[in-house]
This record gives sequence, C-alpha cells and structure tokens, in this order.
Amino acid sequence: MELSVLNIKGEDTGKKVVMPESIFGIEPNTHAIYLDVKLYLANQRQGTHKSKERAEINHSTRKIKRQKGTGGARAGSIKSPVFVGGGRIFGPRPRNYSFKINKKVKSLARNSAFAVKAKADAISVLEAFSFDAPKTKTYLNVLNALSLSNTKTLLILPAVDSNIYLSSRNVPKAKVTTVDSVNTYDLMNADRLLISESALSILETQTNK
Repeated sequence: MELSVLNIKGEDTGKKVVMPESIFGIEPNTHAIYLDVKLYLANQRQGTHKSKERAEINHSTRKIKRQKGTGGARAGSIKSPVFVGGGRIFGPRPRNYSFKINKKVKSLARNSAFAVKAKADAISVLEAFSFDAPKTKTYLNVLNALSLSNTKTLLILPAVDSNIYLSSRNVPKAKVTTVDSVNTYDLMNADRLLISESALSILETQTNK
C-alpha cells in the first residue's frame, strides 16, 4: 500500500511512502478492538458512586406504628426502602471497573484499528512540520487546506510538539497525539488519520519488537 505525502498546504510533495504491511495490511481483529476500546472506556470511569443502604441511614430505630390493627402492612423502621428517605436496596458501591487484557491483544487491537482505517482509505501522510508559536488559526489553516475542517481528525506525531498540541487544543473534532500514546479508542473514534511521515518508521519499529 502506497500513499502520497502531502504538505500542510494540502499539496502533493511528489514523494510516496510504503505503509508497513505488518500494521496496515493485516486482517482486522474486531474482537480485539472491542476489548481494547471497552478497557479504555472502563478506565475512564471513576467508580466513586455510592448510595446509602438501610443500615447507613441516620434515622430513629423506633417502630413507627403498631404491629396490628392499622389495616396496612407491618412497618418496623423508617429506614425501610419502601419509605421516602429510606435506604436503597442493593445500591451502588465504590468499585474499580478496569480489567486486564494481554499486551499482545492490545497490540493486535491497535494494529487492527490502523488496518480498518487503511481499508476505509481514511489515512493521510503529512510531511514533517512544526509551528513557530502556538496559534489556533494556524492549525485551522492546515485543516482547511486538507479539506478536513468539519471532520474528526487524529494527528499522530513522532514526538511531543507543544506548539502543534496547543494550537489544536481548542479546535473542535481535532486531536493530536504521539506514536507512543496513540490508542485504539482514539484511532476508531477519528474519521481521518493524519500521520506524520517520520512517525511511520517508529510505528513499524514498535510493531516488530
């Protein structure tokens, strides 16, 4: 699979890059993608939810009415879940939602996500670039030049570039990450991947380890 290298003005530089088959040419494993995305979303949950059960309610323990002769059901405590202000039955308790998946499954999931985007022709390779200063308008100009102003994009850089990151931070539907930090969720969530030319060799090196 060959792709043309574009510059930030959206022009073809005349260069071609061969996309690594070990990443972009594999048969996507949808179940691995599902597991990795599920893990990512589970890790976003705080798990601090808590409601009081009847033993934790601060109310009187006095029997609220006599046992018989009222015509209604027996009631021994105002803490009962059937009364307003009573405890909740089997309420939520703090818990950790994370779970474990193997490193090879995570790697397969990420490569599968790249392969899905490759099959959908949703990848553009950009010539290495940088900004002199962080400016949102500069990043918007790049997206407009690539005709991606209203598209959910993910830019993958070889290393952290503060000027590019800060320039993109306030742009809706735009996200910037690095090769080391890219994850399956971000890849699947984006409609278009923008990969820096210098990031491709790092991707291939990581996969062949």
